Amino acid sequence: MVKQAYDYDLLVIGAGAAGSTAASTAAQNGMRVALVERDKIGGTCLNYGCDPTKTMIHVAGLLYHARHADRFGLRFSEAKVDWTSVLSWVHQVQLRIRGGTSEEAAAQLSHKGIHVLPGEATFVSPHELTIAGKTISADRIIVATGSQEVIPPIEGLNEAGFMTNVEAISLPTLPNRLAVVGGGAIVRCGERAEEQLVVDEILLAIGRQPSLASLHLEKAGVKTSKKGIEVDATLRTNVPHIWAAGDVTGGLQFTHVAYEQGKLAAHNAFAQEPQPFDGRVIPWVTFSDPALAHVGKTEEQLRQEKVEYRATRMYFKDVERAIAEGATAGLVKLLVDKQGRILGGHILAPRAGDMLAPIILAMHAGISAETVASTIMPYPTMIESVRWAADQ
Repeated sequence: MVKQAYDYDLLVIGAGAAGSTAASTAAQNGMRVALVERDKIGGTCLNYGCDPTKTMIHVAGLLYHARHADRFGLRFSEAKVDWTSVLSWVHQVQLRIRGGTSEEAAAQLSHKGIHVLPGEATFVSPHELTIAGKTISADRIIVATGSQEVIPPIEGLNEAGFMTNVEAISLPTLPNRLAVVGGGAIVRCGERAEEQLVVDEILLAIGRQPSLASLHLEKAGVKTSKKGIEVDATLRTNVPHIWAAGDVTGGLQFTHVAYEQGKLAAHNAFAQEPQPFDGRVIPWVTFSDPALAHVGKTEEQLRQEKVEYRATRMYFKDVERAIAEGATAGLVKLLVDKQGRILGGHILAPRAGDMLAPIILAMHAGISAETVASTIMPYPTMIESVRWAADQ
């Protein structure tokens, strides 16, 4: 039985993908739930990351194609950017995904039985936290505070001024010259001698780190490392009633991972037999142009592990739909073992993340490459390339 002496059965810290999912899962199971958020509901992904940036990528793609439509027989007199209108569209997208403003979203969560507590959470004991000057207690706690930007100790950086993704998605005007510090998503680069750059803005993008400082986890006895909060396979910390999910654990910083971990943490917090998080089939997407998506092992990993495999490839230059759209750069590559199991899948193409779906499903469900190859897919589509890669 849940101890009624506490204010809540479950307190979730952080209203991003992991935290919101955890709170909703517990509330659906009849628990008294509180969700703490110091900024906006939706976390980094909705407010400063995935959603606004992918919206901007889509808009930029429309502009590019409008300016390069001559080869298709299309002539546009002019394709210009109205940056204020672009930002307005990004804001509309955020509102639609969130379900309104942060306050309106909080009201909707309240109707679901989730009490939203605005403010910063700080532990004062294993079961108690202060939030906006008030002490709150909970029988179980899930920490899902996400991650924050790494600010490197570069001499003169503060004096020069800089921005992070937080500011970048809502700049009042576009800079003419931008220096990006950090190259995690760069897939091709050349060596250049040291040189001086004159720019209008500096964007820091060297990585992210778990957001922990304000929590004072030591007051609860929770162990942490340089990577983040230490958890076991079931996402439980060393303190039996405290769990952690999402970026804060120092694992893969993906919204889809945070969602699943939040759901699992809420289940495990009240389960007689907690289940481990299954991270064997996790898709990655780098939203470059064309996009690069993969799931499972790479060839380098398989060689290091001394696993026998064969690599099959289907190039888009041989795919009818790609030819029709003039998007023939890229390929699908599958890594298959002797038994026909797909060990890894890699796609370089526009919307590669969408095309990865059948490979993810096959790996998750244990479907063989032979079965994928015998599956009829619609013609003419880009997704056919997955079938033809499996058929080799």
